[in-house]
Amino acid sequence: MAEQVLLALSTFPDAKTASRISNELVTEKLAACANILPDIESIYRWKAKIETANETLVLFKVSENRYEQFQNKLRSLHPYEVPEIICVKIDNGLPEYLRWVADNCGR
Repeated sequence: MAEQVLLALSTFPDAKTASRISNELVTEKLAACANILPDIESIYRWKAKIETANETLVLFKVSENRYEQFQNKLRSLHPYEVPEIICVKIDNGLPEYLRWVADNCGR
């Protein structure tokens, strides 16, 4: 595999926001795909207080060479003060799928 593919994760306050932002990132070829997983429960510490929230998780498939642009755009669109934007490298996967991700992230 010539180009590194990443799996980026981010949570959103609701499915509508997640869908709107995901659509924009895929349209701009900053992500090849976005899987939206609604209705997750998040428990976290925020400003010295334990919070609980229903959120929507999105799994984005991105190419490493577009990751910085992806992160900057996602951060600019995201409604949270400090959005969760984390990613992991995909070390293995179906070569044709990984090539598809790279081809659809606007090399």
